[in-house]
Parts: sequence; structure tokens; C-alpha cells
Amino acid sequence: MARSEPKTLESLLPRVLARLAGESGRAMSLMPIWVAAAGANIARHSRPHQLEGTTLIVTVESAEWAQALTREAASLCERLNERLGPGTVKALAFQLESR
Repeated sequence: MARSEPKTLESLLPRVLARLAGESGRAMSLMPIWVAAAGANIARHSRPHQLEGTTLIVTVESAEWAQALTREAASLCERLNERLGPGTVKALAFQLESR
């Protein structure tokens, strides 16, 4: 049996976090990946809330942010999947944060 090259923690951590988020239903463990994929400005106004299958539910602070991020959903999914693995996040859904 051939042995594969050892993996770095940095390369394994995003997939482990995605698996934990999927198993728990809670996606807050994905916050560092969300910040890296979405950028600091977007992350100040939104946060991953729950991973339901391949849909990431993102809490946003206003309807305007939900509308803006809806337009960016495809590129956000692509950047998330670059970190989490292909097909991990196929769709984003946005909900307003409860106050």
C-alpha cells in the first residue's frame, strides 16, 4: 500500500471545520474560513450560521447586505469551496440577524 504525503494542519483544518459544522448544524466554526473567503468588510456585516447539507445559511445585519451578498453568492461559494473542498457549499441562504 502506497503512503501519501503527510498533510499540514493548515491544509486539513478547513475540511475538519466543515465536517464539524455539517455534523453539528452550526457553522460558527467556519468563521475563519468565511472571513478568508468573503473578506473582512463582508465578515463585519455577516457570519455563517448553519450548514444544512450543502447550503450555508449566513446571518446578515440588514436586507441591503442580504441583497448585495445574493449577487455575490456564486463567487463566494467558489471561494469557500477552494478552502473546504469541491461541492462542500453549493448554495448560500441569507437571513436577518434577530435583535
